[in-house]
Amino acid sequence: MVRQARNVSPMPSPATVIDPAELGERVERLPGVAELRAAANGTEIHLVGGAVRDLLLGAERADLDLAVVGDPAPLARRLGGDVRVHERFGTASARLGGGRIDIARTRTETYERPGALPTVSWATLSDDLARRDFSVNAMALPLTGPPALIDHHGGFEDLQAGTLRVLHEGSFIDDPTRALRAARYAARLDLALEPGTAALLAACDLTTVSTERVEAELRRLAAEPQAMRALALLVEWGLAEADLDLAARAHAVASRAPYAAGADAAAAFLAAASLRVGDYATGAELVPARELAERSETAPSALAARARGHSTTELVIARALGAAWIDDYVGKWRDIRLEIGGADLLAAGIPEGPALGRALEASLRAKQDGEASGRDAELAVALQAAEG
Repeated sequence: MVRQARNVSPMPSPATVIDPAELGERVERLPGVAELRAAANGTEIHLVGGAVRDLLLGAERADLDLAVVGDPAPLARRLGGDVRVHERFGTASARLGGGRIDIARTRTETYERPGALPTVSWATLSDDLARRDFSVNAMALPLTGPPALIDHHGGFEDLQAGTLRVLHEGSFIDDPTRALRAARYAARLDLALEPGTAALLAACDLTTVSTERVEAELRRLAAEPQAMRALALLVEWGLAEADLDLAARAHAVASRAPYAAGADAAAAFLAAASLRVGDYATGAELVPARELAERSETAPSALAARARGHSTTELVIARALGAAWIDDYVGKWRDIRLEIGGADLLAAGIPEGPALGRALEASLRAKQDGEASGRDAELAVALQAAEG
């Protein structure tokens, strides 16, 4: 018997879950189902995992997460188009309804040591569902037969109760990254940890997992609409150390103009958090970002020169630290270009050499500061600087 962990989030209000009897009607509205059935040719195809969960939560659309018993390649080939087969992983992908779908062979997994990648063996659908992370992701729905919900692990009841529950006591030992997924699902679906799951999670050791796998999971978390809530849960559960305030501000900056078009919002969010999860750590960008935010210059050209060469993540964090002028740098100053070039100065009699670069730089500064507008004005400033 496991004890309930401390500092567990209060149970949220249960989500609105549809009657499983309605699943058949909802499946019929999913794009590509008719084509799958036509290509089945006796293959039993099941919708599995998050797709079933999301349909039960009332989603009108869901990704076609498919599982078949046996080799998925023949089904993929019958669908036609650009087929890709990965025999080692037991998966195949094909074109369907204008997009690409993945079909996975049902499998079971064993772990040589805590945190290791699994050893995969082909298995039954029941085995496949039993290997999954949480009960709400361990349901299936036949697409080639009566659409009766397959739920051996109480996922439907857990959805109704607003509960996130692992399938067995060794779940977080086998794959500690499930703890990171727990935060993602809890935040996105408004679920609370089942007491036994909370106790198991509190003992989770993320140092047994490579930093690359931890980072991959955290980037998925950072891309969620409820990323802040998910990160706060990791801190609350004792799995992470983070500067939640700066992370929230950086996330807000990276998500709006003029940063959204070019910023890696997930990278900025994780870097600003100065995150510590297992052996994974972020925050190297904080020192240059703080130095940038503590500038003393006031002229646009001087500020632009200071910001030039900094990564977008550093710019986002500096803005989150209060450097409002970076809005102008990202939105205007760094894109200012001269109408003149080196050829114009050569034609005006300026010889090749350091004076040429110095002249163009002076002209650019004048343009950024609003002191030179138009080709003639730019050339005049450049010639004056070259002669000086």
